[in-house]
Amino acid sequence: MNIREIPLSPRLGNMLRVLDLRGGTRNSARLKGVVPRAEIDIESVLEKVQPIVDDVRNRGSEAAQDWSEKLDGVRPDSIRVPQHVIDAALSALDSDVRVALEEAIRRVRIVHEQQRRSDTVVSVVPGGTVTQRWLPVDRVGLYVPGGRAVYPSSVVMNVVPALIAGVESIVVVSPPQKDWGGWPHPTILAACALLNVNEVYSVGGAQAIALLAFGDNHIDPVSMVTGPGNMWVTAAKRLLKGRIGIDSEAGPTEIAILADDSANPQFVAIDLISQAEHDVVAASVLVTDSELLADKVQRALAELVPQAKHTERITAALTGQQSAIVLVDDIDHGICVVDAYAAEHLEIHTRDAHAVSRRIKNAGAIFVGDWSPVSLGDYAAGSNHVLPTGGCACHSSGLSVQTFLRGVHYVEYSEAALQDIGPTVITLAQAEDLPSHGVAVEVRLS
Repeated sequence: MNIREIPLSPRLGNMLRVLDLRGGTRNSARLKGVVPRAEIDIESVLEKVQPIVDDVRNRGSEAAQDWSEKLDGVRPDSIRVPQHVIDAALSALDSDVRVALEEAIRRVRIVHEQQRRSDTVVSVVPGGTVTQRWLPVDRVGLYVPGGRAVYPSSVVMNVVPALIAGVESIVVVSPPQKDWGGWPHPTILAACALLNVNEVYSVGGAQAIALLAFGDNHIDPVSMVTGPGNMWVTAAKRLLKGRIGIDSEAGPTEIAILADDSANPQFVAIDLISQAEHDVVAASVLVTDSELLADKVQRALAELVPQAKHTERITAALTGQQSAIVLVDDIDHGICVVDAYAAEHLEIHTRDAHAVSRRIKNAGAIFVGDWSPVSLGDYAAGSNHVLPTGGCACHSSGLSVQTFLRGVHYVEYSEAALQDIGPTVITLAQAEDLPSHGVAVEVRLS
């Protein structure tokens, strides 16, 4: 496919490279990969993570703390955070932050309460029923990142749907912090307290995932681990998938914005910046049919980026290969591009944004119109911010109550109902050369 990259103009201080797809294909398969993502090679990390996983499997919490001391430079007095430390964190929490967290929790509850599943009973034939019950995972581990940023919002987004699903045992892990006596950041602990989660461990990275999976005499193993993390966390999830359930292999955050000439360039620019603020490998992509808007956004970025707190990080993300402005023929063409890209977050800044948004098939979450920025969803829209990345939105969903539920079928047939269908079962068993399957029915029919 012919893609023309328009050279940046140093005079304008442009940050985002420009890819010109005008006159090009609208075929989804050919459009995949048009905008490269950050190069995150999980395979290359697996061999480094494997020894950590093996050590924790053999030595449990002691190994996890050893690795925290080696990798994070800190070793807490105990791996489990004492209740008095959690209580103190809540007591010391800034009152405005507490009110904000409580409101975020309230809104996330409102949305996720509507995701409850109902049991169904289907009468297939007289005397033959199949019931589907939705049962919660018994014990889950929720990973809350630490380090470059503090994410109490991740506590909210993981814990609330698990609670609504009916998970009885919830444990939170978060990396130890040198500045806080080896405990996780107090705002994270306070968020746990607000949600009545009192089993919290000061451990992060691959060693945290391994400890959740294997457990020891200090911590019972879990059945599932959810929550985003760095590539070490993701590699550990990949290694342990099967022993534990996982939500996804989370990659760098990404935002795509579909916009026409009616879009506000300041809004578009600051929303691109807001995701670039996360990490140097965060992706910020603008798809537009307006060269004029593209130019205005470049100018706005040049003005706004130097004013941001994390200027260097944002600049690295915006100038990386994973970020770009993509020029298209029209909004229909743009829809093809963003569907192929399948962004974690997608904003729509077009005329009749509501109608355009309903035509999108692939995105983790879609933010419609000028007044629905991704930042709203990150904290307090009520939606969940744990979303599929790396193009996985074409086949996967974000975290929800459903994540923590398992559908189990209960099959109940009477003798008469089995007599009726028995010959069919026997025929199919013989067709598959599994005769004992058929005999299991025959002995009942005779």
